[in-house]
Amino acid sequence: MSPQGDTPTTGEDDWWDKLYDRSAPDTASGTAAGPPGRGRAPWEPKGPADDPPGAPRTFRLPRPRVEYVGDGPPTYEPEPTALPAARADELDQLVADTVLDGARYGTYTLRAASVRGDSARYRGEPRRDALLTARFGTGEAALVLVAVATGARGTERAHLAAADACHWIGEAVGRSHARLADDIRAGRRGDLKSGLHRLTDRSYGRLRARAADLGVAPGEYTAGLRCLLLTADPGCRTRVFFGVGEGGLFRLRDGVWQDIEPPVPDAAAMTGEPVVGYGSPPAETRDGDRLTMDLGITTPPSPYAEDPVPPPVEPFRFRASVARPGDTLLLVGPGLAEPLRGEPTLAEELARRWGTGEPPGLAQFLADTQLRVKGYADDRTGAAIWEA
Repeated sequence: MSPQGDTPTTGEDDWWDKLYDRSAPDTASGTAAGPPGRGRAPWEPKGPADDPPGAPRTFRLPRPRVEYVGDGPPTYEPEPTALPAARADELDQLVADTVLDGARYGTYTLRAASVRGDSARYRGEPRRDALLTARFGTGEAALVLVAVATGARGTERAHLAAADACHWIGEAVGRSHARLADDIRAGRRGDLKSGLHRLTDRSYGRLRARAADLGVAPGEYTAGLRCLLLTADPGCRTRVFFGVGEGGLFRLRDGVWQDIEPPVPDAAAMTGEPVVGYGSPPAETRDGDRLTMDLGITTPPSPYAEDPVPPPVEPFRFRASVARPGDTLLLVGPGLAEPLRGEPTLAEELARRWGTGEPPGLAQFLADTQLRVKGYADDRTGAAIWEA
């Protein structure tokens, strides 16, 4: 037994010797690593020369950097600062700072992320955005739903309303997924638009009912909702977008971003573009995307729902287009749509990173969505589809 204060001579040294070979030569100079008389410190990772013969080589991977574009760094720090306030009896209402997901089906690869904004991180407020990625069904008949919701600004329960909006549209789509997937594969765009319009209205009806239960005005418990529907069938390249409220729908094609957000009547009237029906673009674009037309004709009840629903509060947006190999489709909430439209440098940088045709990994996609811009500090939520 060693006297008190002496350094132990067994056990610990053997452990360090196994983890950090004190006799391993430095690959650059041929000398032992580190100062004479000591082994490699715990913070000095093992290199390829330290691996025993036949063992897998270990490498030190670089950490993704969160950068910024524009004329200067943002005001807030790039990492979380304060946690949102919690109540002991409402822990199920806490929202994580970041959500990240991804998948690959058919000919496309999906990446999705939702990150709390710099302002909310600094003030200790919860993320107002919600993100849902769900697969219903199996095999080529499966249907993938991506839903992005943003709670009303300045309301106490914004994050809960956003989560409810995603949850309820997910329930509605899940119950009708077989019919929806069949309509997408068959190209029945008119049925899709009327059915999804009705499902969306039903979800908003539940939000209004929830607001009444809470004793608040409907505008205090609501959220913008934007969704993508994609089948797992590799022979089907139809991508369906629908939703209500602010945000953005973009497509990266041939290295150039296209803003393909379906216009609403008021916005189209201001730009002088023709309006077909209720918020629908022309039947076919110059790029050959075939879109659904809605001429305002009364249609029979939707096959997706039977109960009557109240009229929509905001215009319903819908677009069904055919993807091309090499396309990248991007669905975002307002916190990412605004800097993409307002800061050309951000759009250019993301086009450079995502225009290679190779989808980024999850960690890299998260870093890309956090590319910061001064003056834009809201939540960042987006889902991107890379077409092979």
